[in-house]
Amino acid sequence: MPKLVIQIPCHNERLTLPIVLGSLPRTLPGIDAIEWLVVDDGSADGTAEAAMAGGVDHVVRLPRQQGLASAFMAGLERSLKVGADIIVITDADNQYCADDIPRLIAPILAGEAEIVIGARPIAATQHFSPVKKLLQGLGSWVTRFLSNTDVQDAPSGFRAISREAALRLHVFNGYTYTIETVIQAGRNGMAIRSVPVRTNPPLRPSRLVRGLTSYVARQLLTMARVFMTYRPFRFFAIPGALLFAVGFGLGLRFLYFYVTIGGAGHVQSVVLAALLMGTGFFLGVMGLIADLVGVNRTLLEQVDWRLKKLEETLTGQARTGRQDQ
Repeated sequence: MPKLVIQIPCHNERLTLPIVLGSLPRTLPGIDAIEWLVVDDGSADGTAEAAMAGGVDHVVRLPRQQGLASAFMAGLERSLKVGADIIVITDADNQYCADDIPRLIAPILAGEAEIVIGARPIAATQHFSPVKKLLQGLGSWVTRFLSNTDVQDAPSGFRAISREAALRLHVFNGYTYTIETVIQAGRNGMAIRSVPVRTNPPLRPSRLVRGLTSYVARQLLTMARVFMTYRPFRFFAIPGALLFAVGFGLGLRFLYFYVTIGGAGHVQSVVLAALLMGTGFFLGVMGLIADLVGVNRTLLEQVDWRLKKLEETLTGQARTGRQDQ
């Protein structure tokens, strides 16, 4: 039977972490072993000590705060090294109901999915502001569009990942991993499912949402950056084509007046047309270059995945050899 590792990224969570640990399971049907893993993202309040006192099996300490995305990837790497077949990610603020972990892992155990996202009842969550609910929905819609999936709650951090999927994931965004990993998985053809999950009353304010203005700006920047990373040609070529078309129209307008009345007083149209057409052409070229860079990144991801698989094979052979001796 498979091994499950429950991964919790933490930054200064000494007070809330024991509550989360007290709700986590140690046994589940269909699972051979469950281990807990805490990633201490440069905490200064004794989070790592609280984790060990709470019976956590593995603690990964980052020397300084590197952000949620880096903590997520550090946890994935350690989870794979300790032999996880399924990895569940949850938050240290007790946002998610741990009793729903069986729902998360069920599609993976059944071979129906490689990544499962817990869909929160956002509309019914009272402590979410209307703006946050709107942005959560917008983020999920953009993610579905870019990833060609039907994920209902893309920003949700409550998720289960199979070992094979974890080997193929990379995160380039330093703010958060949630949206980017879904888009990357969808583009790589991984099977993704959403399951409804419950949430708990908040124990503290969100660390990611420190202010409405900051949250809106970060969310919009994240969406734009993800769009630029995974749809680079569209990101540059669509506005480039629009600018070129407007400039071309202004050029035709000038030619019309030039032929009919000699073009007097319409020279500015030529200047603006040249500027817009030049900018549009430049954006189109940028789109082509960015698309080639994206292809190269995809190839590098495949190489990295193959190297990880080779490392796993060699490690397994070495263990078998030691056992035979």
